[in-house]
Amino acid sequence: MENHANAPGLEDLANLSRGEIAALPAAMLADLQGELAEASARLKTLSARLSGALEARYGERALEALRCDGRDTGTVRFDDEGLTVIADRPKRVEWDQAKLARIAANIAASGEDPGEFIDTKLSVAERRYAALPEAWRKGFEPARTVKTGALKVAIVPQGSS
Repeated sequence: MENHANAPGLEDLANLSRGEIAALPAAMLADLQGELAEASARLKTLSARLSGALEARYGERALEALRCDGRDTGTVRFDDEGLTVIADRPKRVEWDQAKLARIAANIAASGEDPGEFIDTKLSVAERRYAALPEAWRKGFEPARTVKTGALKVAIVPQGSS
């Protein structure tokens, strides 16, 4: 990063309008992007350190509180030095899609509606859609919606990719 005289730093961004920031020279914008990336990486590292320390201090106590409630997951609260500690151990469920499909087929074969028990999400991979003959693609179009994500802009030195 270059050091531009009178260049705004990250702290200055909060006091500048979007237009004022956009009007800055490209080199200053690149410097700000670099500073922000460094600050973000540092913040991520510090956050991970603090989370690890909190888990070291309260993890066993939280797990014991969950066990006492007969649970493996969920939220527990307890006090420490006059403060309330809230510890949450989320439940993350993953389903084997092939096995679930067989179960759905068995439910349907027994005359029941698997839709009462199993959520089904149909989708078409974009590469496969693009490879379809045009006549087929037209048939899919009424079921297809294209949304865009947020624009991300990076400024890099020329010759970089």
